[in-house]
Amino acid sequence: MLNFIDPKFALHTGLMKIFRTDQIKRIDELTILNEPVRSVDLMERAAEQLLRWIVRNFDRTRRMLIFTGPGNNGGDGLALARLLSANRFVAEVFNIKISDKTSDDWNFNYQRLIHETPVIFNSLENSDQFPFIGHDDIIIDAIFGSGLTRPVTGLASEIIKKINHSGSVVISVDMPSGLFGEDNSANDPDSIVKAGYTLSFEFPKLSFMFPENAMYTGEWIVLPIGLHKGAVMAAETPYHYIEEDFVSSLLKKRQKFDHKGRFGHGLLVAGSYGRIGAAVLGAKAAMKTGIGLLTCHVPGCGYQILQSTVPEAMVHADKDDLTVTEIGGTDIYDSLGIGPGIGTGEETQKALHSFLLNRNKPIVIDADGLNILGMNSKWLNALSWNCVLTPHVKEFERVAGSSGNSYARLERQIEFSSRYNCVVLLKGAYSSVVTPDGKVSFNSTGNPGMATAGSGDVLTGIILSLLAQGYQPGPAAILGAYLHGLAGDIAVSETGMEALTASDIIDNIGNAFLKLKNIVSL
Repeated sequence: MLNFIDPKFALHTGLMKIFRTDQIKRIDELTILNEPVRSVDLMERAAEQLLRWIVRNFDRTRRMLIFTGPGNNGGDGLALARLLSANRFVAEVFNIKISDKTSDDWNFNYQRLIHETPVIFNSLENSDQFPFIGHDDIIIDAIFGSGLTRPVTGLASEIIKKINHSGSVVISVDMPSGLFGEDNSANDPDSIVKAGYTLSFEFPKLSFMFPENAMYTGEWIVLPIGLHKGAVMAAETPYHYIEEDFVSSLLKKRQKFDHKGRFGHGLLVAGSYGRIGAAVLGAKAAMKTGIGLLTCHVPGCGYQILQSTVPEAMVHADKDDLTVTEIGGTDIYDSLGIGPGIGTGEETQKALHSFLLNRNKPIVIDADGLNILGMNSKWLNALSWNCVLTPHVKEFERVAGSSGNSYARLERQIEFSSRYNCVVLLKGAYSSVVTPDGKVSFNSTGNPGMATAGSGDVLTGIILSLLAQGYQPGPAAILGAYLHGLAGDIAVSETGMEALTASDIIDNIGNAFLKLKNIVSL
């Protein structure tokens, strides 16, 4: 028996662990050993959760076609078929004859299925035996689970291709069959099930976080199956999925006698001729996120625009009317932000370099600030622990080099953060925040409507504000990404994805704060 941490503190912190598939296997084993529970009973637990989800989402007029393999994922499918039949669903099993060897739990559930239910069990020995799929039929994919280590070939591959061409709703059990849990760079993309829904047991898989795998996972849902909480706590992982409980715990509480001086003074360096809007958006976002004072350094052409559109901010005009060429002392500020809309002209490059060398306050660098660093890689040595970089994929590749896939890019992001001792927030569907200690936090908020002009400028303003208020760089990036995405989620419920603008995100930052604070008060 293991000496586990008290399970009372194991879960429900809003900081969901993401484990490698070998670790999940070990947690399963420890659950069986320490609960104790038989492996077949743990499988039954999983099948019951699958059933509950199906009952909530589909009616009994839909025929369920369960495709199984010879291992424990197939055993999950057999157990589910039995439970579906007991709950008045029409279910039929199609077992792919990959091998004569089947797991013990598969055998147990096969015997229960054929002796306790009227469910028809079919053995597929060649692809010509693939069944007719009706328009309303639902395919349950229980062929291969998370333990797969090599691309699917042979008969199983042929069946997977037919499933993908069926046009039917596909529900994958734990993992889309054929998908690896982490790195899929050596996988065969044509031999992976394309699920509409993936019902993952207890945790999401790391590969779910990567955009190229979205076509396989569809909408993924985590189902609790009662894995040993102590085992989960004891297992270490650098990967976490950030949810609202954790983010709400990061919020600083304001006191009755607080004043604007307690919430920091930030400097935003942004804009150039024709792109002053980037400065406006960043400034508005910073003010909406609670900064005490904000100064905007903009080209001369932006002075009147900022003064009239963001009257709450102070404005310092560059000596040049068209672009940023010189940035004054930074000692009076609590945080700095630079990059949105500044361009990459020679004078602006020099200004950024001097800015980096002479600052001693936390800084967020975005957009053209990152593009300039990509053009002058030696300047990366000026980064430090209190720097937050917020690139999208292309900007990250300009500063760190290209990667063949998202897994390799994540590895590079971790290495880059460690090498330059800075926080890297890589923007995407599941934005990843990497800190120099190698910890990775995937954001859970946001929607495709936020892929719109100015959205990144808003994020820069949010993080600038949080840094000014005394949040450390890592928590500022995590909280900033979450707030940004949550504001977008609230906004999109009114605008729809196509009509969502960066200004809509800003308008809902306050609502995002209110939602998080309501969670704290519960």
